[in-house]
Amino acid sequence: MFQEVIPILNWETETFSKPVLAVLIFGSVALFPTVFIPSTPSMWVAGMSFGYGFGFLLIFGGVTIGASIPYFIGSLFYHKIQGWLERYPKKASFLKLAGEGNWFNQFRAVVLLRISPFPYMVYNYIAVATDVKFGPYLLGTLVGMVPEIFVAIYTGIMIRTLADASDDQQTLSVPQIVCTVCGFLLTIATTVVVTVYSKRRLSELQKDEEQLLLQ
Repeated sequence: MFQEVIPILNWETETFSKPVLAVLIFGSVALFPTVFIPSTPSMWVAGMSFGYGFGFLLIFGGVTIGASIPYFIGSLFYHKIQGWLERYPKKASFLKLAGEGNWFNQFRAVVLLRISPFPYMVYNYIAVATDVKFGPYLLGTLVGMVPEIFVAIYTGIMIRTLADASDDQQTLSVPQIVCTVCGFLLTIATTVVVTVYSKRRLSELQKDEEQLLLQ
């Protein structure tokens, strides 16, 4: 596997300078979700090339634009999207939670939706039709995607570490292997726990909303 990754990494570092690579990562993270192309591989490259600090800033900035553009495009088709949501009331019911209540309630619902397994590229377009305001939508998106961003960066760093060891024909030391495996397992476990919690919390909010409607 890593023998296949190494040529890609070498091509990337030899073809693009750091500034150009940073622009490409930023642009792909910002624009790919608009056309329903996953930007996770670009996040991996950010982790491989820039680490947690600058890599996080690049991705965070790209996500800000990548979440904003579909929101405003969706506003142009507001009534059509609302009609689609009305045709699928069960699937859309928990999405509409994001448009309920005050600013904080909207922010909290968007955070939970972002952490949940719901396809975030689809939600980018239909969020406006749930009447969620842009402020809580954007801030909730940025906060909710922090776990995914860190997982992607960590994955990129891990790929770089293992690929470098393979390229140098060296084996990782026992402490390095332990730290790599434990870090990966901890990252996955944290992601699973947070995702399960967000799904459970969304279900609770949905039940509370249904009870209020019945009263």
